[in-house]
Amino acid sequence: MIFGLFRKKRRNQPIVNRQYASLTSAARNPVFYSDLGVPDTVMGRFEMLSIVMILFFRRTARSGVSGQELAQEIVDAFFQDIDHSIRELGIGDQGVPKRMKKLAGMFYGRLESYAAALDAKDRDGLAQALARNILPDAQPFTPMHGLADWMLSAETALATVEEDDIARGAVAIPVSDKGGSL
Repeated sequence: MIFGLFRKKRRNQPIVNRQYASLTSAARNPVFYSDLGVPDTVMGRFEMLSIVMILFFRRTARSGVSGQELAQEIVDAFFQDIDHSIRELGIGDQGVPKRMKKLAGMFYGRLESYAAALDAKDRDGLAQALARNILPDAQPFTPMHGLADWMLSAETALATVEEDDIARGAVAIPVSDKGGSL
């Protein structure tokens, strides 16, 4: 079809698919929902997938061109997946752009707040930001230290990932069986 000529060429769709599947699998690990306080809801799943994506993007930001290109394709896959999920939840075509805009804003807001805490290695600040975003209505307010510890440990582990693994789409987000740090 002629419209295919104008589509953005994908670098290597099997690599993108493999990496995205690995990231979504990590975000679905039951330990987050059973031990670390993330609610097993649609929004809880969005929060965990956002966290995993943020960790992946922070690692690939330090990569060469191929890692950054892969990260952009993963971002595209992430938002396509969110769009698809919104539609599956029964949101009509008219409401999808508004919801997508809101969810994109939420994602990028989280990216900023989590990045600031991760850069400073601020466990308490990260735990508070996580609780504000993941459990906004919880009373009493309880910081999510276990999840913050996991994020800090996962980021440290991701720093050791080789560039070749990124280029092959073989980055695995480390997840502890017991929650908290790795």
